[in-house]
Amino acid sequence: MKAWGIAMVGAALALIVIASPSFAAPVSTSTAGPAGPGAVFTMTNSPLGNEIVVFERSSGGALSWVGNFSTGGTGTGASLADQGSLALSSDGQWLLAVDAGSSQISVLRISAPGGVPSLTLTDVVASGGILPVSLTIHDGVVYVLNDGSATSPGNIAGFSLSAHGILSPLAGSTESLSTSGATGAAQISFNPAGTVLAITEKATNLIDVFSVSHRGIARAGSFHASAGSTPYGFAFTPHGQLAVSEAASGSLSSYRVHSNGYFAVISNSVSDFETAPCWVVVTPNGAYAYTTNADSNSISSYAVSGGGRLVLLQSVAASTGATPTDLALADGGHLLFVHDAGSGNVEEFSVAANGTLAWIDSAGSLPAGDEGLVAS
Repeated sequence: MKAWGIAMVGAALALIVIASPSFAAPVSTSTAGPAGPGAVFTMTNSPLGNEIVVFERSSGGALSWVGNFSTGGTGTGASLADQGSLALSSDGQWLLAVDAGSSQISVLRISAPGGVPSLTLTDVVASGGILPVSLTIHDGVVYVLNDGSATSPGNIAGFSLSAHGILSPLAGSTESLSTSGATGAAQISFNPAGTVLAITEKATNLIDVFSVSHRGIARAGSFHASAGSTPYGFAFTPHGQLAVSEAASGSLSSYRVHSNGYFAVISNSVSDFETAPCWVVVTPNGAYAYTTNADSNSISSYAVSGGGRLVLLQSVAASTGATPTDLALADGGHLLFVHDAGSGNVEEFSVAANGTLAWIDSAGSLPAGDEGLVAS
């Protein structure tokens, strides 16, 4: 991972499965399982050719590697220090990925012939900037966050996604971040209503808010000081409150965010007493939030009130493999998946009604530099 004020651990369309020789079929040991099958996706982020790594989750809970599918672009081979490098459409039909090495974004159609998850590449387009690190989708509108370079400032850019999986740039949607200098951009996401885009900037300690028109066009942003140091990953509650991790402060804060520009702190830097909480998810019912602590090899849990207030439940809700990064929820929030970047695997936990976690399964071996995590 990049250091932003703290040291952290850090063109043909391919339509066939590409099995990476560096990726060994995982060993899986399951002790419990959910009711139905599903899939988990991450990506290699390889500078030699980015690929989506697909796992199948059986009805018994075992995770099995299916294969690797080309994105048609390239990665960087190193951590993007981000959240949201992969995104799923709400109907589960489309998977979107950033190709940070080639400054592109890719669209892949998800299908399950014979019950086995499979991907087909449908489009690869320029990201509208340099070094895309995060993307988000709402009702066919896609926005990408470009971190930029020493000579090209970071920005956001919007696209429309067609019914056939083709991306088209949205005229007038490109907007600048808070400064033309380095921002350490980490994540972009729509709120549940699709009326607001939020962005975290690690290097500037800012949270950016862009209102979005009914046509999907982002307006000029407003920039707000983070309650704690190094705002990183975040998630919206179902009611539209924003929960943001603070990697340097070791905490999680929540905010009220509205499309009219209103922005206010709800809970101010609630510590999880662990080190480098960077990634955040909120359960679909809005009751619980989880952070991964990259330098503590743990997951912390919070209770979330209807008004967005945070209360720490467990500083260590679960121990993980080395350097846990991205998180993903599935099965209506009953399953939590964690990408352990340091140990090169994906872990699966069940989520109880009271928010406690129980380990189910683990699968590897992911290549160094692997990025992102989404699940269905």
